[in-house]
Amino acid sequence: QVHLVESGGGSVQAGGSLRLSCAVFGYTLSEYCMGWFRQAPGKERERVATIDIDGGTSYVDSVKGRFTISQDNAKSVLYLQMNSLKPEDTAMYYCAADEWDCPSRSADFGYWGQGTQVTVSS
Repeated sequence: QVHLVESGGGSVQAGGSLRLSCAVFGYTLSEYCMGWFRQAPGKERERVATIDIDGGTSYVDSVKGRFTISQDNAKSVLYLQMNSLKPEDTAMYYCAADEWDCPSRSADFGYWGQGTQVTVSS
């Protein structure tokens, strides 16, 4: 059974850094598209970054140059390194997975973690 567990969230001042982790269980990480999403109160869920089965990455414009998605297949862990954090990065962050190709629609990711809160103060 596929299971995702996020960790690494917390509170940080603007300009600081955090690294989120997503431990995956029940499947081979390299065979899945993996993604990080976030949702702030009162806002739509936003796709932050994805990494496909070939290692290709994509980012929402607002985090380009600041966030880096990566994965360690041997440890079965997905990461999101977040630098130069801004108050507008405050949200609940979720990791998600779907087998093989990355879905074009976020809602089509089949597996989701419970989320980890990131709060950035000014």
